[in-house]
Amino acid sequence: MTEKELICIVCPLGCKMTVKESSPEAGQYKVEGAQCARGKKYAVEEYTNPTRMVTSTVAVKNAPLPRVPVKTARPIPKGLVLRCMEELNRVELTAPVKIGDIVIENLLGTGVDVIATRDLG
Repeated sequence: MTEKELICIVCPLGCKMTVKESSPEAGQYKVEGAQCARGKKYAVEEYTNPTRMVTSTVAVKNAPLPRVPVKTARPIPKGLVLRCMEELNRVELTAPVKIGDIVIENLLGTGVDVIATRDLG
């Protein structure tokens, strides 16, 4: 039975938690140290399927600035973050770019889009 120690980032309390499988067959987990239900949920999600929002920039031509900020519309699996950054490094947009424009559709087959977070050009 493996266990993972982590610090909760759901609220400012920053609870130190330990999560471990209590019954692998049933997919049940034991969380110690959480002071709220949201912390317990976060711990189980972080243990079973960690995800991250990705924020970055991509190149843009014919604009007053050389790069435009972007983000994933939803969190993606943590294991895909580096591949996501590689994809973003290949992108070059042409101005004008509007907030909410889709920069990459269905990033790495995740169903998550990368969107622009600033108007530019």
